[in-house]
Amino acid sequence: MVDLARELRTVMRTGKLVIGFKKTLNACRFGKAKLIIVALNAPEHIKEDIMYYAKLSKIPVYLYPGSSWDLGALCRKPFMVSSLAILDPGESNIMSLVETSEESEEEVSESAEH
Repeated sequence: MVDLARELRTVMRTGKLVIGFKKTLNACRFGKAKLIIVALNAPEHIKEDIMYYAKLSKIPVYLYPGSSWDLGALCRKPFMVSSLAILDPGESNIMSLVETSEESEEEVSESAEH
């Protein structure tokens, strides 16, 4: 299992990310993002917009199971963070976070077919 807090700190130290809805949406529109993380309690219109553009750009989206306050604390910011985009993962293994969730989704769909 991937430790999101550790991997996010590694991205902040060695890679590149943008924080906030507008910057995340721009990175998504131009296809610069490698991964998008959205807080579970983000407003519905924010989630819909990000999901729409991410699907068009084929960018994986991870729904963070905590609140936007928790996501802000993970980023070591004293404010809420509804969404963030990983532009360059750096030395972290944060991309495996999406791969494991995709694999578990495939296992669920395969077991539902049988």
